[in-house]
Amino acid sequence: MWRKAVLVAVLALGVGYLFHTDPALPSRMLNYISQSLPQMEPSGGSEPRPPSLEEAIARGWQTLITAPARRWGRVAVGVNACVDVVVSGVGLLQALALEPGSGRDHEVLHNKEDLKEAFIHYMGKGAAAERFFSDKEVFQRIARAAAEYPGAQLYVGGNAALIGQKLASNPQLVVLLCGPVGPKLHDMLDEQIMVPAESLQETDEFHLILEYKSGEQWGSSKAPQANRFILSHDVSNGKMSMLETFVASLEEFQADLVVLSGLHMMEGMGRDLWEERLKEAVVAISDVRNEVPIHLELASMTDRDYMNRILQEVIPIVNSIGLNEQELLFLTQSGGGPHADLSSWDGIPNVGRVSDILLWILEQHGRADPESEADLTRIHFHTLAYHILATVDGHWGNQAAAVSAGARVASSQACGLQAVDTNKVVLKAPLNFHSSFSEPRESLTVDPTRPVTVWRRGNVSFHLTPVLVCKQPLRTVGLGDAISAEGLLFSEATPPPEL
Repeated sequence: MWRKAVLVAVLALGVGYLFHTDPALPSRMLNYISQSLPQMEPSGGSEPRPPSLEEAIARGWQTLITAPARRWGRVAVGVNACVDVVVSGVGLLQALALEPGSGRDHEVLHNKEDLKEAFIHYMGKGAAAERFFSDKEVFQRIARAAAEYPGAQLYVGGNAALIGQKLASNPQLVVLLCGPVGPKLHDMLDEQIMVPAESLQETDEFHLILEYKSGEQWGSSKAPQANRFILSHDVSNGKMSMLETFVASLEEFQADLVVLSGLHMMEGMGRDLWEERLKEAVVAISDVRNEVPIHLELASMTDRDYMNRILQEVIPIVNSIGLNEQELLFLTQSGGGPHADLSSWDGIPNVGRVSDILLWILEQHGRADPESEADLTRIHFHTLAYHILATVDGHWGNQAAAVSAGARVASSQACGLQAVDTNKVVLKAPLNFHSSFSEPRESLTVDPTRPVTVWRRGNVSFHLTPVLVCKQPLRTVGLGDAISAEGLLFSEATPPPEL
């Protein structure tokens, strides 16, 4: 007994000495112990643990995502379609006997060195890009090497085909796809998709999707996030050869909604072709009946003159556009809009800057002014961490459901799942932000239990929701197309008032 007493006395003296020399020690020790011990599950009568932010947001989406009062019945989609060959980018370049080096952007790829430099340039930024490869024979050799590379996979490709495929997963919807559809692609398409006979061709167009993982390194270049680099030598899609066929088929099909994509493919064909073809595209788009909304899906471009022409001539005659952060920044740079002096986004795009650019597009090239003759009233913006749906008041409904549905499919599809698994995703979006980058601006907060934040600027409404980012994405190709398709499925166009 006396030994225990002596031990307790010595221990007390030691602790007293330590407390005298470091009064904060006891609280630090308790903090350390509480963090080190495993978290105990609550007992039967205790309160359950609060949900994580990711769980709260996923549950919030379930509440917000409701079907629109008026659904689409028939959707026509065109005009770019192909077969995607998805392969490890670094692995393929190594198989082509290329050595790592410095990155450099190229508007058009002429050889394997151009490909290597452009891939490294975008891999280092973790940004998506798409380029035309000018040499047909060299491209075919690269395509052969890609198809034979271990683990290479073939998928439905092209924005129109991907959007059509996603829409066709809704059994109530009739989908028409118009584009260069070869035998391989035709076999891969959903059975519900209708393809006009004029769209069928004897050979497929192939696009190579060079993917890289978050943290993947090649030489001195390291990817900050997972993404992909796309290349093709695709003349059918490059000339939008199916555009007139597409528009001609609309009258018989009687679409409720038209989804158009593929304009970016013309950029690689050279200025003489795209100048002439863009004029013809504007005429063709103008032939679509006024009461049928048109959604334009944008994609990666590098020619500022070409993007500016699209901004001036095409965007005002469509009702809706879908785009990501790279395309949004390039749009404002090409048109001299807000924050055009920004060379690139620094990490997650600032919400205030994005809001400024979206408002500028709708005010200067859309119908934010009721007196404007432009048709654009809706922009679906998506970036890795969050989405924003910006709409001119009075033209669209069910926006909270639409933006939530787009974010939900981004979370699930990136992980290769049918539903969101909150153990496999992480919240990266800012929960506090401003409505604009300049004054006057509103300070806003995301409530995870109702994860759509709404604000207005003039007569434009903004709906923002965070994205639950997949920690280990399995496939990033087509994610933007799935987001836009899902957002459109839950959107409702408000019919104009009868005169």
